Amino acid sequence: MANEDESQSEPRNGEPIIRDKRKVDPTTGQARHEQEQPAAAEGGEANTSSPEGDALSQAEEILNNAEVPVPEAATAEASTSEAAELKNDLLRLHAEYVNYRKRVERDRAVAGEMAVIGVVNSLLPVLDDIDAARQHGDLTEGPFAAIATKLENALKTYGLTRIDETGVEFDPTIHEALIQQPSSDVEVDSVSQILRAGYKSGSRVLRAAQVIVAVPE
Repeated sequence: MANEDESQSEPRNGEPIIRDKRKVDPTTGQARHEQEQPAAAEGGEANTSSPEGDALSQAEEILNNAEVPVPEAATAEASTSEAAELKNDLLRLHAEYVNYRKRVERDRAVAGEMAVIGVVNSLLPVLDDIDAARQHGDLTEGPFAAIATKLENALKTYGLTRIDETGVEFDPTIHEALIQQPSSDVEVDSVSQILRAGYKSGSRVLRAAQVIVAVPE
């Protein structure tokens, strides 16, 4: 009787059948599995059938790894929908950016205007002193008169204007009436005298002018 790792032959119908029971493949040197069916020799029958579970596993793996082609119509429709969505997102983002830029520019302009108004308001008492000195004849000539003129001209470049007209109709938005005097020379309430000049910066009234108002008798 031969060893298990060597080939054995058994007579079958008068023809010898060779069965290789060696556990190590002599060609590759790797261990053989016990479930493997021995290969038949030349002229013999070979049992090459695999277990049912292995066949099902292989079929399932093939199906899972298979790529299912997407119809061209569905692909084109999905691409068109995605492009439309991206376009809408870009338009919405552009509109938000435009609104943000306008808001920033508007806020910057308002901040600059408020800064100018703050500086001008702090200089109004100085302008009142210059006006009083000019009315008393103290600024007719000399270096201080030149400095006062330069200051007034510099403030005019920032839109500062005086409210000091007389003979005009009384306007409560720019005039503050301190005294009312009846007069037969006017038909409507009019400014007859300026007690303290007012100032505007553009369309914004910084300070109303204090005036004497002539009213019809």
